[in-house]
Amino acid sequence: MSEASVEKKSAARKTRIGSVISTKMDKTVVVKVERRFAHPHFHKVIRSFKKYHAHDEDGALRVGDVVRIEETRPMSKLKRWRFVEMVRENEEARQ
Repeated sequence: MSEASVEKKSAARKTRIGSVISTKMDKTVVVKVERRFAHPHFHKVIRSFKKYHAHDEDGALRVGDVVRIEETRPMSKLKRWRFVEMVRENEEARQ
């Protein structure tokens, strides 16, 4: 067997981009992710939202920040995502 066939294939983790809507928990933020899709019959564009609990070790995020989160192992009952990078800061919250 060659080394290429022995190498473990790593599955790409899911990532989402959304805005922080709550930072009231310790080391946890709630991120709201918007999804747009066309209605199957009426073809109108529909906006759908989902909230994810994400791990923020440093507690540096503020409400309104746009962040990228990544799927990870379960950290608690609701927390299955972690903060990866800041896409855009909310300038009003930093002042």
